[in-house]
Amino acid sequence: MPNNKRKNQGNKNKEVTMTPSNEKDTPIQDYEDDDIEEMQEADLKRLIRTLRSSQKQILELHKALMDKIENLSRENEILRRNQNETKQLVQQETVIVTEVKNSIDQMKNTIESLTNRMGEAEERISDLEDREQERIQSDQRKEEEIRNLKHIVTNLQDTIKKPNIRVLGVPEGMEREKGLEGLFSEILAENFPGLEKDREILVQEAHRTPNKHDQKRSSPRHVVIKLSTVKHKEKILKCAREKRQITLRGSPIRLTADFSSETLQVRREWRDIAQVLRENNCQPRILYPAKLSFVNEGEIKTFHNKQKLKEFVATRPALQQMLKDVLHTETQKHGHQYERR
Repeated sequence: MPNNKRKNQGNKNKEVTMTPSNEKDTPIQDYEDDDIEEMQEADLKRLIRTLRSSQKQILELHKALMDKIENLSRENEILRRNQNETKQLVQQETVIVTEVKNSIDQMKNTIESLTNRMGEAEERISDLEDREQERIQSDQRKEEEIRNLKHIVTNLQDTIKKPNIRVLGVPEGMEREKGLEGLFSEILAENFPGLEKDREILVQEAHRTPNKHDQKRSSPRHVVIKLSTVKHKEKILKCAREKRQITLRGSPIRLTADFSSETLQVRREWRDIAQVLRENNCQPRILYPAKLSFVNEGEIKTFHNKQKLKEFVATRPALQQMLKDVLHTETQKHGHQYERR
């Protein structure tokens, strides 16, 4: 029996001796109480170290596991929060998308309404433009009619005034003794003795113009003499042009044809041009009622208005050079008058 015990003990010792030296890799074995009692002290110490090392590993594993559980718990919480936030964002985005859709619908409705209103406005504008065009055309027709009527009235006035002679420079009050007709006879006797004896020259009417005397006016009013025929008027004016210097009781006066204010204005506008032509020996004359006549290249040219004159001058370089300054000045005057209107 003792031998058997030794033999068993030797086997057991042999089993313990075969345990690996690396304590960390030593597997945990199950020992019975009897086995522990029979172990040697060194083996017990080794076993205790193995148990302690295993316990440490278990604690480390437990701690690592708890840390991982805690990390997983935190990640899970973060995921849960993210899910909640995502859910809230989705809800907010859904609300925003709904609001955007509503806004888009409202904008579409507004755009459609504005488009309809723009269409109506365009139709109204088109109607207004048509009416404005009609008004402009109507105004143009009226202006043309007014110009024609003015031209007709001017012609009538000039026709009525055609037998008249206008006397300039007769002092106010001189007619008190003999009257205006007597003064005209005195003018004829003083300047044209032959005409004064012509019994066919009859004065039908004589008056000053304007009718009312303006005390502030320095120059005397004109005297208008209406003769019985145009032939007598032209005869007297021809004699006046030939004599040049006309006097009444030694004081200089002027005899001119009597025209409407419009015709007088047109005749005045020819004066500067006529003066330049006269300086260049073109023999200018202002014909009845307001036409310009002059000699160019041996031919007599007559113009009723300045536009026709400008068109003709454009084809004559020498004449164009002669009249460029005065025509340019006239153009500027008309431009300023148009701006003032």
